[in-house]
Amino acid sequence: MTGDDTSTARPGASPDGLPPLRDVIRQHELAAKKSLGQNFILDLNLTRRIARAGGAIDGRTVVEVGPGPGGLTRALLMEGAGRVIAVERDSRCLPALAEVAGHYPGRLAVHEGDALEADWQALIANPREKAIVAANLPYGAATVLLVGWLETEPWPPWWDRMVLMFQKEVAERIVAEPGSKAYGRLSVISQWRANVRIALTLPPEAFTPPPKISSAVVVFTPRAEPQPACSVKSLGRVTAAAFGQRRKMLRVSLKTLVQDPDTLLEAAGIAPDLRAERLTVREFAKLALVYERSPAGR
Repeated sequence: MTGDDTSTARPGASPDGLPPLRDVIRQHELAAKKSLGQNFILDLNLTRRIARAGGAIDGRTVVEVGPGPGGLTRALLMEGAGRVIAVERDSRCLPALAEVAGHYPGRLAVHEGDALEADWQALIANPREKAIVAANLPYGAATVLLVGWLETEPWPPWWDRMVLMFQKEVAERIVAEPGSKAYGRLSVISQWRANVRIALTLPPEAFTPPPKISSAVVVFTPRAEPQPACSVKSLGRVTAAAFGQRRKMLRVSLKTLVQDPDTLLEAAGIAPDLRAERLTVREFAKLALVYERSPAGR
């Protein structure tokens, strides 16, 4: 889908009563910056689908990263978000976002800054409240942000749902099954700490400017108690070693982690001649638990 939904609004306006996003971009001269990984979705019907992809958001606090001119922001507010906390590093977008904030008094707070440096729990400002994270993530920072949210401590985290857009190949890595080429460290950490699913796929022409590849929206729901209950740091070390030489057997690849991988693998009940891509998420977590209880992991 392309273009702006004006079917239920007066001529020249969107259903929320604000100008179509295309006009906002033109008025504020917000040409997408490749250096910031910006690709805007102009279709309000589509952004509303994304806002609803993980379930109802009525009255909820939603954290958004990289709102740009406010396409998804407006959709979140239209779909009933009680409060949207947006973090935007591109100062050019702030006037457009201020117009959205004025249209929804008290429901949109915009923070200028780099999402990679944000203190998310401080932004929410209510330790008893769980937030929803919804974002069309900048391609360059998407994986770093995701891993940071998945490695949040203490667990369960400050969020209880994430609805995130990635390049399609990254989304496929997140949900990949053991034995597939896409299966790797990102698959393991994502699936150990959350239930994950691809909610929808978007073609390049859904964006302005169109990227070279398709995108996909992934929904994350945190597991209350990831099992086996290893530490996330141990899991990170084990998967880094195992997938660092994914073509080699584990008895070889894990030598960057411990001197005697065979002993570690035997204790975890894992055959030493397997390759990393053959282990299940649960087996990786079990291996990490054995590692952290060993002298090498202490």
